[in-house]
Amino acid sequence: MASDRCDLLCLDLDRAEALRKNRLNAAHAERAAARARVLADATRLTLASALREVDELCVCDLAWIAERSQSLVSHHLRALRVAGLVRSRRAGKMVMYALTDEGARLLDTVLAERVPVGR
Repeated sequence: MASDRCDLLCLDLDRAEALRKNRLNAAHAERAAARARVLADATRLTLASALREVDELCVCDLAWIAERSQSLVSHHLRALRVAGLVRSRRAGKMVMYALTDEGARLLDTVLAERVPVGR
């Protein structure tokens, strides 16, 4: 069985220490990981992807697109909003959602190799 560990200690101390001093700080890494985890759900990824195609959509439209109940879609949109990936606004009796710039950048990364619809 192959091991994921080196059989020999071969530390390039200068390079490793320089990278260690400039590594991502723990708080920033945790925030970024939390945002990425939000998109790890297929329904939330579908909702964010739909929002990327237009300026904004209401919960009703997103429920129809995702083929999920409005209450489930609202739950997922709340998670996306709390993570800062979407923003919402009330328009009379409707709640409209839009992808934030940060949400679009993260979605671009996650969907770098987009799978065609229906496959």
